[in-house]
Amino acid sequence: MTKATARPRRQPSMADVARTAGVSAQTVSRALRDSPNVNPETRKRVLAAVEQLGYRFNNAARVLSSGQSHTIGLVLLQSGGYYSRSAVTAGVEAAAGEAGYAVSIATIARLDTGLMERSLSKLADQGVDGIVIAVPLISVTQKMEDITRDIPTVTLDGSRTASARVLGIDQKEAGRIATQHLLDLGHRQVWHVSGPDEWIEARQRREGWQECLAAAGIEAPPPLEGDWSPGSGYRQGQVLAMIPDVTAVFAASDEMAFGVIRALRERGRSVPGDVSIVGVDDIALAAYCHPPLTTVRQDFYRSGAAAVALLLRGAGAGDSLVTASLSIRESTAPPRRS
Repeated sequence: MTKATARPRRQPSMADVARTAGVSAQTVSRALRDSPNVNPETRKRVLAAVEQLGYRFNNAARVLSSGQSHTIGLVLLQSGGYYSRSAVTAGVEAAAGEAGYAVSIATIARLDTGLMERSLSKLADQGVDGIVIAVPLISVTQKMEDITRDIPTVTLDGSRTASARVLGIDQKEAGRIATQHLLDLGHRQVWHVSGPDEWIEARQRREGWQECLAAAGIEAPPPLEGDWSPGSGYRQGQVLAMIPDVTAVFAASDEMAFGVIRALRERGRSVPGDVSIVGVDDIALAAYCHPPLTTVRQDFYRSGAAAVALLLRGAGAGDSLVTASLSIRESTAPPRRS
């Protein structure tokens, strides 16, 4: 019988030192480069934790010598739409590059607080000068708060931490103006294909839809939940096609709207002759589908660039919400007279 090979011991990280010393990762970084902003007692605890864990910080030597890494961290969700991910990344990289910064990207596979914590710890260990979070995580853990407390952070319609600056489209307003557009055309009811309930954007767009209907004295029908994909829109579109009274649908994303349109057509329902449809995002394909899609515009590239600008300005915590705008095309029309 051969003896099992011992797994090599993982090297302690800056986050491990921070936990042991009871401080943030950024405080550890400051203590190790003798920043005057760290009081002697805190520095003593950090150095004791470094010695106890055997932490080696040569991977951050450039940060320690200069006080800056000239790197911005970006946290992205792997799912949720290729177009939005690529546009946000392009905006962040362009703005960061113009300012002389590199971008370190951490991608998480799913909405999970543990994965989020590890991604933020990884970026903190690299000594990034700021973090852009483009993950719509609703719950925020104390560990996330601790990691980002001393690191300038901007979230794009995503995770809210006490010290973060929130930048993005007013998603509740997006749901309201999409719904109001359909009501203004004369539709007496608006159905909704929503995004996943664990997404902040999905909840806010649904709230805007519900509030708009309530203000018009209309009881909202039950929302049909999708997962942002055309396939989920198609499946919910098949359900909607079997309800004769459906004349208007607000889909929480353009991709789901595409799926709804296909399902309705397969069941003999024309768009917008029988059913009008509004989406959200205004991705490049929205103007070229058949019919061209009426949608609430979101400029992901500009949001990514604006997030970097906020980080570099050193803005404090708070919300910066941009009013949504509607791109009216050919997928919406007044309902047919009975």
